[in-house]
Parts: sequence; structure tokens; C-alpha cells
Amino acid sequence: MSQDERKGFLERETTRREFLKLAGKGMAGAAISVSFLSMLGFTHESEAVAAFALSKGVLIADRNRCTGCQRCEINCTSLNDGKVQPFISRVKVSRNYNFGVDGPKISYWKEDGQYGNLLMTPETCKQCKDPACGNACPKGAIIADPKTGARVVVKEECIGCGSCTKACPWHLPTVDPETMKSSKCVLCGMCATNCPTGALNIIPWEDVKVAMIRRGYMLG
Repeated sequence: MSQDERKGFLERETTRREFLKLAGKGMAGAAISVSFLSMLGFTHESEAVAAFALSKGVLIADRNRCTGCQRCEINCTSLNDGKVQPFISRVKVSRNYNFGVDGPKISYWKEDGQYGNLLMTPETCKQCKDPACGNACPKGAIIADPKTGARVVVKEECIGCGSCTKACPWHLPTVDPETMKSSKCVLCGMCATNCPTGALNIIPWEDVKVAMIRRGYMLG
């Protein structure tokens, strides 16, 4: 590893640690704002920790820009699966379209989704540092991509048992009922590139650090 590569790696690790502290997990009295979590695509505070595993950046979803058009699902499956099938998309919008991630509620007109406040929730793989999906796979078919650090499924090893889906707190890995192979986000960026409103972006950790500083969070 060259000196520049080593420096970049250490800077990313520092940003992750400081982000972890600001999430209230490692520093007493520090808490990251709900608005900033929302910018990163998290709907619950506990989800913030899961983004740390990305080696080069983090895929974020701006819920205020998402219109629910589902182009991300179309482009994701077209590129990675050779067909249009929202069910197996690595970005999940369709299943939250009507009522949001928490499902139907009595006061649904006040909640997220088409029948509520029209706020959509694109769900993406959190690329967990200690992925439950990978730990649950009986064949060890989920590994870290050497280039991106994304937790990906090795199709040749996958037996389609669905253990990864059950283990994931957000049920994001999805077994294709036709091929009986599971799928996960590979950080290809196709969803972000083709989002008409710019609601999806892969953000380098260095830019996350800048955004945190601009919002008044002191790092170091």
C-alpha cells in the first residue's frame, strides 16, 4: 500500500469513527440530528451504524427528492439480472410505496407513502460491518467485494435457501424465485446514475466528513 493509499484509508476510518460517535454510539452526550440521518437515507437512528462497512463511500437516499417512480428498481434489475423485476431489486421502493417502511397504520393519512404524506423511502443495503446475512449463509456465499467493499453474493455458491433474507434486519437480500439465487447491492451505481431527481447518490466518505463539518459537527 502506497503512502497516499494509506493516508486515504486512515482518513476514511477516522470519518467513520467520528460519524459513529456523532450517532451517539461512542461518545457520551453526542447525537446526530434526525435531519442528517434522513439525508443519509436512515429512517431510524439505530441504522446509522450499518453504513460504516463501505470502504469508499456510502449510498444515500434523499427522501425529500424521491418521487416513487421506481426507475431505480428497473435499472437495477435490468443491469444486474437482465430483466425488469422490482421484487428482486437491490433498491426497495415498491414495497414501501403505499404506507412506508412501517406499514399501514390507523392514521395512515399522516404517515409516509402514497396514501399519506407522499414521502417515499428507498431502502438500500447498509453494507453492515458484521453482516448478519453473511454470517447466516451456510455456504459462505456472501463476501466483501475486493474493489468496493460491498457485501455481495457469489452466485455459484448460493443455494437460494433464503437464510440471508431472514437474518437481515431490513430483509434486503432477495432470492429470485426463477433462478433461486439471492441478490444484494453491488454498489454499481446504476440506480443513482439514472435517478431523474438525484435522490440516490454514492457519497465518498471524504464528502460525508465535509457535510458533517458544514452542519456544525466538530471532528477530531
